[in-house]
Amino acid sequence: MQENLSPLLRALWHKVRYRWDLVPDRGPSLLLWGPAVLVAGMVVVPMLYLLLRTLGAEQTTWELLFRLRTLQVIGRTLWLVLTVTLATALLALLLGWLTVRTDLPGRQAWMVLTTLPLVIPSYVGAYLIVAALGPRGMLQQWLETSIGISRLPDIYGFPGAMLVLTLLTYPYTLLNVRTGLVRMDPALEEASRSLGHGTWLTFYHVTLPQLRPALTSGSLLVALYTLRDFGAVSIMRYDTFTRVIYIQYQSAFDRAAAAALGLILVGITLGILTLEIRMRGRARYHQGKTGASRPLPLIPLGRWRWPALLFCSTVVGMALVLPAGVLLYWLVRGLKAGEQLAPLWAATRNSVLVSALAAVVTVIAALPVVLLSVRRPGRVSRILEQFAYAGFALPGIVVALALVFFGARYVPFFYQSLPMLLLAYTTLFLPQAIGAIRASLVQIPPSLEEAARSLGRRPLEVFVTIVLPLVRPGMMAGAGLVFLTTMKELPATLILSPLGFKTLATLIWSAVSEAFFAQAAAPALLLILTSSLPMALLLVRRHQRGG
Repeated sequence: MQENLSPLLRALWHKVRYRWDLVPDRGPSLLLWGPAVLVAGMVVVPMLYLLLRTLGAEQTTWELLFRLRTLQVIGRTLWLVLTVTLATALLALLLGWLTVRTDLPGRQAWMVLTTLPLVIPSYVGAYLIVAALGPRGMLQQWLETSIGISRLPDIYGFPGAMLVLTLLTYPYTLLNVRTGLVRMDPALEEASRSLGHGTWLTFYHVTLPQLRPALTSGSLLVALYTLRDFGAVSIMRYDTFTRVIYIQYQSAFDRAAAAALGLILVGITLGILTLEIRMRGRARYHQGKTGASRPLPLIPLGRWRWPALLFCSTVVGMALVLPAGVLLYWLVRGLKAGEQLAPLWAATRNSVLVSALAAVVTVIAALPVVLLSVRRPGRVSRILEQFAYAGFALPGIVVALALVFFGARYVPFFYQSLPMLLLAYTTLFLPQAIGAIRASLVQIPPSLEEAARSLGRRPLEVFVTIVLPLVRPGMMAGAGLVFLTTMKELPATLILSPLGFKTLATLIWSAVSEAFFAQAAAPALLLILTSSLPMALLLVRRHQRGG
C-alpha cells in the first residue's frame, strides 16, 4: 500500500506544479498581493488613530467642522495646492526638456543644480526668503542705503507661500519628467518630423503626451506635499488646513478636534487621488521595444541659448543660491561675533544613515503596490494605491503621534526605536517612490514579460532579469527623493527618534527656535551639502548611462 502511495503522491505533486506553472498570475499574485496589503495596512494606522480620536470627540468638536471659517480654510488650501501644482509642472517641464533634450551649455551641471532645492526644508527656505526679500529684509536694507527705498511689497500671505513652495517642490516633478524623457523612444519624434512637423509641433503632439505619466505622478506629489506643509505656510502667515491642525495640537491641546480635521484632510487627499486617476485614464505609454535603443538626439537652441541660460540661472538663484547665501552670511557673521558651533559629526552620520535606510525600505515597499497598479489594474489595486498615497498628505506630527499611540499600547518594545522611525518615514514618503517607479514601469511593454513567460521563465525570473533592470531609473529617482526628504523631515524625527539620536534637521530646529541663526546656519549648510553630493552623483551616473 505504501509502495503504491509514494508514486501517487509524486504524480500528484508534479501535476499540481505543472498546473501552477500554467497559470502565470498565481505566483506573482501571492508575491504581490501580500506585501501590497501589508504596505497599505501600514499606512492605515494613522487613519485609525484619527478615527479613534474623532469618535471620542465632544459636540463642540463637530460644530467646529461645519463653521464658515473651516470652509474658508479648505478653500484657501485647495487654491494654494492648485496654483503650486500648476507652477511646478510648468517649471519642471521646461527645465527637464532643457537639461535632457537640448544643447544647453553646462547641461550636467544644470541637471544637478536644478534638483538641489529639494534638500532645503520648507521652514528654513521660507525664513531665509523672508530674511532676504521681506519688507525689512536684506534687499530692502541695501535698496534703502543705495537709492532710498524704505519698504518693499509685503511678501507674507498667499504670494510668499506660493513662491516658497513652488521653488522647493518643483524637483518632485522634475525628476519624474527627466526619467520619462530619457526613457522615450527617439523613433517617435523622428516619425513626427518625417511627416513635416517642426520641433515645437513634435514636442506638443508627441513628447508631451508621452510625459503625461511623469507629469501627473510628480504633480500628485507636489499637491500632497503642499497639502501637508506646515513650515512655509506658518512662516508666511497663510492659514491652511495643516496649520490649523498644528494649532489645535500645540496651542489648544485638543487632539480630538485636530484628529477630526485630519480626517477631512484625508478626505481631500482621496479626492485629489481620484482626480489624478481619472486624469491618468487608460492610455498606454509603453514602447514597442525595450526602451530607447540609442541616445536621444540633442536639439540645438540657437538664439534661444541665452534666454534658456537666464531662465535656469534665475530658478537656481532664487531656489538655491539665495537661501545658501543667507545661511553663509549668518554663519560668517556669527563666527566673527565669537559664537561657538556645536559638533556636527554625529548628527550628520545619523542623518545619512537613517535617510539611506529609509530610501531602501521605501523603494522595496513601493514595488508591489506599483506592479499591481500597472500590471493588474482593478478596483482593489486602485484602493491599495490610494491608501499608499494617503499617508503623504498627513502632517508628520499626525503620523508620529499615531505610531506613539499604537506603539506605547501594543508594542512597547517598538517604541522610540530606529525601526519605528523608519516605519514613519516609509508611511510619509511612500508616494514619492511609487510615483517615480510608476513613471518608468508604464513605459515598459507587457509583451516583454509575456514573451519571457512563454519561453518558460518563472514570474520571479522575469521580474529580476527583465522588469527590474528596465524600471531601475524610476527606482533610483524614487530612492533619491526619499533620501532627500528624509534628511529634512522634522516632526516625525523629533517625536519618534531614539533617545540621544540627533539629526541635522533637529539641530537646525533647535537653533532656529532659540534665534541662534549662526548655529542654525552651520547644520543647514551641511544638510544641503550632504544631501547634494549623493544626488549629484546619482544624476551624473544616470546621465552617463542614458537613464
